Amino acid sequence: MAKPLDGKQLAAEIRALLAERIATRAEKPGLRLFRVGEDPASVVYVRNKEKSSLEVGIRSEVVVLPEQTTESDLLTRIAESNADPSVDGILVQLPLPGQIRSEAVMEAIDPGKDVDGLTPANQGALTLARPNLVPCTPLGVVALLNRNGVEVAGRHVVVLGRSSIVGRPLSVLLSLKAPWADATVTVAHSRSRNLDGLCREADILVAAMGQPMAVKANWIKPGSAVVDVGIHRIDDPSRPSGSRLCGDVDAAGVSDVAGWLSPVPGGVGPLTVVMLLANTLLAFERRRGLPARPIWEDAIAAGRA
Repeated sequence: MAKPLDGKQLAAEIRALLAERIATRAEKPGLRLFRVGEDPASVVYVRNKEKSSLEVGIRSEVVVLPEQTTESDLLTRIAESNADPSVDGILVQLPLPGQIRSEAVMEAIDPGKDVDGLTPANQGALTLARPNLVPCTPLGVVALLNRNGVEVAGRHVVVLGRSSIVGRPLSVLLSLKAPWADATVTVAHSRSRNLDGLCREADILVAAMGQPMAVKANWIKPGSAVVDVGIHRIDDPSRPSGSRLCGDVDAAGVSDVAGWLSPVPGGVGPLTVVMLLANTLLAFERRRGLPARPIWEDAIAAGRA
């Protein structure tokens, strides 16, 4: 049976480190979150981010704009936030209504306040091995593996998925020359040939395809580490609600083969939120010329001590 890669416990430890460091600052970091429209998932995500930020001492402000907001209006709001010295981090919740191009929004955010790590400048810096603010889910995956004692250096990692939010930045992050990385990385996707065979070669498999329970037990190298980034709600008549959450991995079968497996929920999800908070503190410290070391690196170091 696979050992669980517990994201809840690690997220709690990182939150405690964040709260401790923020408490030493006379001025507190400020985070501005934008939500356009009333997409139910976005409402929940933004509420959770606001709640989590306040719990660690970050000043959090949610700006809710109507569904019909124009791209120009949103870009104006972002420009105002870029110029506002009280705002250290800016996050625009995705997805956006069809009339607003997400790429235009990402290009408009000041890279120094880009706590989602999605601006071209920050993605480019990561590719050049000069990471600044890095996307939150990839940071969570790296911390989850390292803190649970999964050896990354020199291992073959297969990342299923090539999105700019998870797959691509994660593949770069894991290949960097660093104590928590140094992996050999293969990026695979729906058009990859012999996909299940590629997965069976992986010492570490990260599933970020966006397909419910697509990764089966016969895709897994025995004893490997499997990180499930996906989250989906599927029908389940056996549950009182008639549905349940699952990931991109068929957990029931894979847990009998893998050495480690992240649960859904409770694996990567809690770490995605806490890495947003860590990025906000890092942006705050850098903008003010304060000593700055990423909290997630402290958490990994503490686990190795």
